[in-house]
Formats: sequence, structure tokens, C-alpha cells
Amino acid sequence: MAIVSKSVPVPPLVPVKRALLSVFDKTGLVEFAKALAERGVELVSTGGSYKSLKDAGLEVLDISEVTGFPEIMDGRVKTLHPKVHGGLLSIRDDADHQAAMAEHGITGIDLFCGNLYPFEDVVAKGADYATGIENIDIGGPAMTRAAAKNHAYVTVVTDPADYADVIAALDANGGQSPIELRKKLALKAFARTAAYDAAVSNWMADQLNEATPTHRAVGGKLAEVMRYGENPHQSAGFYKTGEARPGVATARQIQGKTLSYNNINDTDAAFELVSEFDPARTAAVAIIKHANPCGVAEAPTLREAYELALRCDPVSAFGGIVALNGKLDAAAAEEIVKIFTEVIIAPDADEAAKEIIAAKKNLRLLLTGGLADPRAKGLFVKSVAGGLLVQDRDSGVVDDLDLKVVTKRAPTEQELKDLKFAFRVAKHVKSNAIVYARDGATVGVGAGQMSRVDSARIAARKALDATEAAGLTEALTKGCVVASDAFFPFADGLLSAAEAGATAVIQPGGSMRDDEVIAAADEAGLAMVMTGMRHFRH
Repeated sequence: MAIVSKSVPVPPLVPVKRALLSVFDKTGLVEFAKALAERGVELVSTGGSYKSLKDAGLEVLDISEVTGFPEIMDGRVKTLHPKVHGGLLSIRDDADHQAAMAEHGITGIDLFCGNLYPFEDVVAKGADYATGIENIDIGGPAMTRAAAKNHAYVTVVTDPADYADVIAALDANGGQSPIELRKKLALKAFARTAAYDAAVSNWMADQLNEATPTHRAVGGKLAEVMRYGENPHQSAGFYKTGEARPGVATARQIQGKTLSYNNINDTDAAFELVSEFDPARTAAVAIIKHANPCGVAEAPTLREAYELALRCDPVSAFGGIVALNGKLDAAAAEEIVKIFTEVIIAPDADEAAKEIIAAKKNLRLLLTGGLADPRAKGLFVKSVAGGLLVQDRDSGVVDDLDLKVVTKRAPTEQELKDLKFAFRVAKHVKSNAIVYARDGATVGVGAGQMSRVDSARIAARKALDATEAAGLTEALTKGCVVASDAFFPFADGLLSAAEAGATAVIQPGGSMRDDEVIAAADEAGLAMVMTGMRHFRH
């Protein structure tokens, strides 16, 4: 098929004489249609939109009156017709197009208002395959794309939030639509259909267990224009994908100033980590700084868990993010507000806690309504120059792993409990990751180093600082356990942990030198458990 180029001047202003309105979300539809009708615009509509307008007393043509063809197949086929798409796609200043319109009785459509079947909402609620398929819109995206392509002549409106701006533009230009508005709305329309198709294709890939489809699309809706990105010279926006996973994107902000780019990134890291801890088993708190935990603990109460988490690194916790796995209460809130904290995120908060937080006007409080499921499937997307890296979310949970004791000495019951705790945390620490833990609390964290031995040494150094800050005489790492997110390539990292006071080790295993590392553990009297699962986080 040859592509014919039509080079015609784009008119700066286009009169809006006829509008086609076909929406699923009818928010503001009647008011918008009334405003158009009051300005002499002829209204055409379909299905439920037609009924809403007719019931409101508006003069409106049913789409079947335009096409001369009834809606068939339960409404699946109603707008896929030359009199609709010809009206949207015709180049008004092209003689051939005008002749074709006259020959076939096609009237131009100057404004198309449409939004799509709520596919994202339906599948987010767990719809079965047949229901998901039935909620894939066909006519809506087709008309939206046609109108957007022909924005030289057609105004395409896909968001009720734009209704007022469209009416204001018509009033400011004598009933004509300006090209600046048409371009802006066309961009929005193409972005909407792209995000919609991304949602459909990713859902189908998931339904068919297709991990690497030939084409992978990602999409989201702008939730907030940010003041800047990671740094002030970078522009940024926050987009929501519609995934119904409890967390920063779905949370309700109770108070505090707007979240920054870095706040959102760090808060997501904090809540994903604390969601690893089942509140039915224990209260847990995670304190995050620059996407890494500087303290994590579990305890009978949130207050105790916070105090233990803070003890691990009270210096780094300043200006950090605090995530809790249970309902924030007054006792925990009183402790948290004693130092500067950027964000608190929790499933819920009681009224007494909210009152305490309210005294800190800039402190953000986010309530999620629940915890994220650490075992749930999902996609993780990262951009690189010229491409995207797409992988499954790391849904490995230590409780599900077949732990293998590889040393002569097996861990004690308490050591095993702490080993599982430490490995749960290490999953959320940037690689190379080393986590020292004792009695259900981190006592030293080494993150993001180029060598594992450096992470072990840094974690030990941080533990000594924490020991001094707590006014203790005995190192917090004495009698602790250590977790490594990946195998020890050499025994040096393991021996550094032993020197710090670790008595037991949990690591994935899989190194060519596993036997050498195990032998070193035996010689040092350490118990070692291998998980068989690595948790790199870059």
C-alpha cells in the first residue's frame, strides 16, 4: 500500500460545527454537551452516551441516524463506518476529499469526545480472561486515533478534565478551535491509546505466561508533575500504571507537602521491604535512606521495632523514610517525630497518631490500606540507552526456600530465626549487600559496594558507630548473624563477618569456591545455610 503525502496548510482556527460524543466515563458529559449545544454545535452520540444526553433534554442524533446502519453484535459494531471515520479523517482543504464526502454523503466531525472501556480497572480487580477480553475497546481507540491524526481539523477530547478548557477556547475564538489546543489534545489522545494498548498487551502476556513478548510496551497516567527529578536540573513526572498493588502509587496522602521524585523512589523501597513482614506474626519497621535500609527491626510493638531500627544507624535515619507493617499508633508516632523524617508510610493510622503527626506540617503521612504481597507477580522496568530492561518482580521469599545447612555446625533456633530475618532484609539492599542482624534487628548494613568484602567491612564499621551512639560497651555485632545477597566469591568476606562477631551465615551459594568458603566457616566455627536463591538489586 502506497502512502500518499497530502501537504496542505494547517488552519490556525477551525470552526466547531459538529461533535461526536461517545464516552464510558460520563463525568461532566451532559454539562459539556449542553455547553457545545448552546454554542450552536450539532451533537451526535452513541449507546449509553446518547441516552444520557437525550434524558437530559438535549437535541442529539443517534449514530445510527448518521450511518444508516444499526448497532449490532451487542454494540461491538456501531462506529466502525465510513461516515464516522470519513467525517473524522477528511482533509477539509483537499478537493478530492471534499468530492468523496459529497459523493458518499459524509459530514465532517469537528470535535470527537471519547474515553475508553475501563479495561485497566476491570483486570486490576482480578477479572477472568473472558471478561478482560470483553472489556477491550475497539471503536473508541479507532475514533480517538483518527481524530488525533487529523488534528489539523479535528479537536479530540479524551479527558473530562479538559472540557472546561475546550469551551473556554471556543469562547475566546468565536466558536473556533485553535491549533495549539488541537495539537496538545492530540498528543494526549495518542498517549492515552498507547497506554491502553500497553495495558492490554501486558495483561495478555501475563495470561499466556509469555515472559518475553516480541514487543513490550509500558504506559501510565500522569499523577503529578514534579518540581524536578533526582536533581534540580532534571524535569520529571510521576505516572501511575493502574496496578492495584498497595504502595506509594496507591496510597492516600493524609498530610504534608508534595512528594519529590526521590521521596517516591525511597518510599517505594521502604514499603516493599516492610511488606516482607507479616503483621500477624510481628510488628516491623524499616527506615530507608537513598533507597537502602539504614535500619530494620521486628518486635512486639511498632514503637519497639522503630527504636531497634533507629539504633542500627541513627545518623543516616535523619531525613529518612519510615515504613511500618501495621496501623501506626500514638506510641510509635511519638518516637518517629523526635527526629526529622521525610515520609511515614503505613497501612493505616489511628486518630491519636494522626494528631501527633499533624504537628509536623511538612511530614508526609501516607496510608496504603494494606501491605504489598511479596510473592505477587509483576514487572520491573528499567531504562537504558536505546532500550528497556524488563524482568519479573523479585518475588522470592525466604520462608518458601529449601534452606540447606552446609557446615558441620547447624544454626541454633535463634540463629536460624535471625538468618531468615537478615536474608529478608538483604533482598532489599543494593548489591553487593551484607546485613548483620541480631534478635530480629539489623545491627549493620553494607550496601552498593564494588566488592563484597568492602560491604562486610562497612557494615561492621557502621555497627561500631551504632554501638557507640547507643552507649554500649559490647559491639552490637557480637553474636549476630550475617546475610549476603549473593555468594561469597572468596572466603575473605566471610572472615570479615566472623571478625565482626557473626556466628552464623546465610547466603545463596553457587560459587566455584563454595567448598573453600564452607571450609573457612567450619574452621571459624560458623554455622552456614545456603538458600539457592540470589537477590541482586542494582
